[in-house]
Amino acid sequence: MTANTSMQPTATYDSAFLKACRREPVPHTPVWFMRQAGRSLPEYRKVREGIPMLESCMRPELVTEITLQPVRRHHVDAAIYFSDIVVPLKAIGLGLDIKPGVGPVVEEPIRTRADLARLRDLTPEDIPYVTEAIGLLTKELGQTPLIGFAGAPFTLASYLVEGGPSRTYENAKAMMYGDPELWADLLDRLADITAAFLKVQIEAGASAVQLFDSWVGALAPADYRRSVMPASAKVFEAVSGYGVPRIHFGVGTGELLKLMGEAGADVVGVDWRVPLDEAHRRVGPGKALQGNLDPTVLFTDKDTVEAKAREVLGAAAGLEGHVFNLGHGVPPNTDPDALTRLVEYVHTATAR
Repeated sequence: MTANTSMQPTATYDSAFLKACRREPVPHTPVWFMRQAGRSLPEYRKVREGIPMLESCMRPELVTEITLQPVRRHHVDAAIYFSDIVVPLKAIGLGLDIKPGVGPVVEEPIRTRADLARLRDLTPEDIPYVTEAIGLLTKELGQTPLIGFAGAPFTLASYLVEGGPSRTYENAKAMMYGDPELWADLLDRLADITAAFLKVQIEAGASAVQLFDSWVGALAPADYRRSVMPASAKVFEAVSGYGVPRIHFGVGTGELLKLMGEAGADVVGVDWRVPLDEAHRRVGPGKALQGNLDPTVLFTDKDTVEAKAREVLGAAAGLEGHVFNLGHGVPPNTDPDALTRLVEYVHTATAR
C-alpha cells in the first residue's frame, strides 16, 4: 500500500475493517461476507422481483438499498458494492446478459485478434450510475467502509473466450497455451478496463477494493505467473496511488497464494481449503489475510458454526491482520439469521 491516504474517507479510516487491512491493532476482528447482499435475504428478493440482474446494477437507488441490506441486518464491518463482474463489459457495448441459473452469457465470444477491437476503453461516462450509487451509499454508511470490486482479467477472459461459464476452460486455456501473444493482449486490455472500473469506484468514495479472480484456481502456478499475473499486477498498480487497501481473492488458489500476494494485494483472500496459519506461511509477511470459514458450515446448527468459526480464529491468531469472511460467497439458501449470529459471535469472541 502506498503512503498516500489523501483519497481515504476520514469517516471510515479508523474502522476495524480498514485497520485490519492495514495490519494495525483492532478492537475486534472485522467481519464481512462475499455475496452478503443477495439471494439469501428475503428483502433482496423482494426489491429485485421482476428486475433483470444487469438492470438492477444500473439503478443507483436500488444498488444503494441492496448494498445496505446486509449492513442493517447483520451489522457487518464493511459493505460491498452491489454489482456484477460483467458490468464494465456491458458498459463498453459487449453483447452479454446474465441468465438466471446459468450466469453471464456472451453473444459473440472473443476468439481472434480482430475480436479485440470490441474491447474499447471504459470511461467514467460509461458508468454514471456507479458514481451516483456510491455517492448515495457513502452518505448512508457513515463510518462503515464500502468495498468496491471488479472481476480480475483472467476470470473476465474466461467468460469472454468461453462464451459463458465453464468447468474446463478449454477455449480460454487453448488460447493461453496456443496463442500466448493474443492471450496477453486480451488480458492487458481487460486489465485497463478493470482498473478504470475500480478507479471510478474509489474516486466516488469506496474505501477499499477487491479483485475477484474466481476461476484462476484452474491454473498451475507457472502458468499463472507467466500468463495471468502481469495483468492482475497492472490492475493493482493502477490503483496503488489512492492509498486504499487492495484485496485479491480466488477460489481453489492454495497453490497460488504467494503469487497472488506478489501481484500487488495488501490483503490476500483465502478459501476454506487452506488453514489461515498455513496460508500465512505461503503468502509470507507484510500481507493481511481474509477468510475463511467453509460456507456450507452455515447449514449446520449454531454450536457447530461457532466451533468452526473458533477454528478459523484460532488459525488466525498471531496474524498481522485478519478480516473474517467465508471461504467463498454466501450460498443462496443460507438462513440469514445464521450470518447475523456469526457476526455477533466473532465480534464477541475477539473483543480486545
